[in-house]
Amino acid sequence: MKTALFSAPNYRLAAWAAGVLALALGGQPAFGQAEVTPWGNINGLRVSGQVLEFATSLQLVRPGWASVVATAQERQRPRYVRQGNQQFITTRLDSLALVETVEDQGPGRATVAIDATALAATDMQGAFFSLALPPVPYAQATVQLLDATGRVLAEQPLATPAAKTQVPARRVRVVAGTYQVELAFAEPTQVLLRRPEGGRETGPCRLYVPIQLGALAKGQVAHLAFTLSGSGPIDRAPIHLTLNPARPGRPFAGFGGNFRLQNPKGDPQVIDYCLQHLRLAWGRVEMPWQLWQPDLAQDPTAAANQGQLHPHVRESMEMAQRLSKKGIPVIVTAWSAPQWAIVGPRIRGGGPGPDGIWGNPLDKNTMQASYKSIADYLVYLKEKYGVEATMFSFNESDLGINIRQTGPEHDELIKGLGAYFVSRGLKTKLLLGDNSDATTYDFIYPALRDPAARPYIGAVSFHSWRGCDDATLAKWAAAAREINLPLLVGEGSIDAQAWGYPAIFEEPSYALQEITLYTRLLAQCQPLSILQWQLTSDYSPLAGGGIYGNPAPLHPTQRFYNLQQLANTPPDLAALPLAADRPNFACAALGNQAKGLYALHLVNNGATRPVTLTGLPATVKTLRVYVTDKTRAVQEGPRLTVAKGTAHFTVDAGSYVTLESR
Repeated sequence: MKTALFSAPNYRLAAWAAGVLALALGGQPAFGQAEVTPWGNINGLRVSGQVLEFATSLQLVRPGWASVVATAQERQRPRYVRQGNQQFITTRLDSLALVETVEDQGPGRATVAIDATALAATDMQGAFFSLALPPVPYAQATVQLLDATGRVLAEQPLATPAAKTQVPARRVRVVAGTYQVELAFAEPTQVLLRRPEGGRETGPCRLYVPIQLGALAKGQVAHLAFTLSGSGPIDRAPIHLTLNPARPGRPFAGFGGNFRLQNPKGDPQVIDYCLQHLRLAWGRVEMPWQLWQPDLAQDPTAAANQGQLHPHVRESMEMAQRLSKKGIPVIVTAWSAPQWAIVGPRIRGGGPGPDGIWGNPLDKNTMQASYKSIADYLVYLKEKYGVEATMFSFNESDLGINIRQTGPEHDELIKGLGAYFVSRGLKTKLLLGDNSDATTYDFIYPALRDPAARPYIGAVSFHSWRGCDDATLAKWAAAAREINLPLLVGEGSIDAQAWGYPAIFEEPSYALQEITLYTRLLAQCQPLSILQWQLTSDYSPLAGGGIYGNPAPLHPTQRFYNLQQLANTPPDLAALPLAADRPNFACAALGNQAKGLYALHLVNNGATRPVTLTGLPATVKTLRVYVTDKTRAVQEGPRLTVAKGTAHFTVDAGSYVTLESR
């Protein structure tokens, strides 16, 4: 389906636009839906493409407000499903089972229904739907309690907690100038206004709407239903983009992917599709070390030569070979180690052990044997499959999935294993970091500042699951510059637990959030590549084909088309400064002045707005336009005319736009 939502000035296709717009809207949820997380929190209401932001959660409060258990990312194991305009979340807070239903009712409006069932006797102050409003613009807001006719029963500043429980009201409205959020109930409801956790938090108070006040007996059910609405000014102000092609930064080789094989039934179809339809510049595969040499006394190379290569090892090597034959450099990563190479019983499942500590450290008594075993694997891969690994790493060893190291141990590993690779004739370097998250940057500093480690480091790497604020990303960019080596985002995506609620992968909001992060990474970190986790059936960018139980034919999602549009970036480009003067808009630029190639990636997480782009080189006369959103898939639009380095166009709500000169 297509729509004419991207428009260039003086371009007239009115009849075509009207026809495809009607097609696009048929059967599609309206833009204006509630932004609901898979764990049940509502982050705002989308109106005309712009999110009117707030933050909700479901909370179980202990007697006397002594403590609070709240829904949050990676705190529970929720289930998420969408059916039409309804989103269903099933989760638990301790012994309280919760089912939340959020139904879109048009722009800025949704109904919310919550059922709570006590699976055991639950002593509590209460269970609540909690609403928190951002200080901007709600710092000076007023809370109004209204009856069914709209008459104000009471009001007070949001910043001041109530001295007592509020009077029952049919409607509760928070007003801050032209912004407002309102909850409407079928019956008069008492709403609490207080700072959370006994007032330890500054800023505006939260609204607490009771699902249940007081204890619940086992099997007892409580219910809450209301309408949630919001309104406010929509930012339609023109955006000015300023490009500076005279200051090229670090090169971007292109998009990449992870190919850790875990599902023999589902993986091949996704891998085939991705390799056929994506230009990939980097790949990362698994070294199943624990299957390569399970016994210290074994000679794994001799065993492999005698036909005793474990099937999963063979498949992993074949995956590396497949990438290498396509000219894709390969990173080989070990997630686990054989028992002889680690300290303590193996901790399985990618989580903490009984002592709360994640992973197993490498055994220093067998470290030389570990070096030999890993090198044997890489030599065998090189000699038998024609693949020389560009780099090697242990996956997320800062956290312990499943091998755990300290920063100094990581430094020693790089020096020891790196030198051993050289002694075996391998050109393979080691990744510095390959960290679980952006937040754990301290882990890389011992090796970063150790001159003896430098010859063996091939690139700096982190995974983008958590903590990718501007200040943190700047630390990774600075680390790569400090040692003048590339930066890789070894695992790219936004929610490490999304495999538990895979329906979220098909939500436009998820696709938009993911490509927004990638655009920010391009601009702020200037990585050599971002490697998607994964281009297999695990966290798949495709749907159907039996993946996650979906029986529909295999097909690409909006996420896949976002990745394809990014992967279509021409090779041999370097980062260029590109600045936007309005919020809710991510942008990144890449270029090669010698070749006259430029690519600009733009993500609009706000309303439809006009854009003026300045700073283009005089040699650029036109720009190709590609758009992906809810209704378009890398769709080429009318070309833009560039005059005196300036282009004018309109970017549509919720769209990912790429401009290219070729």
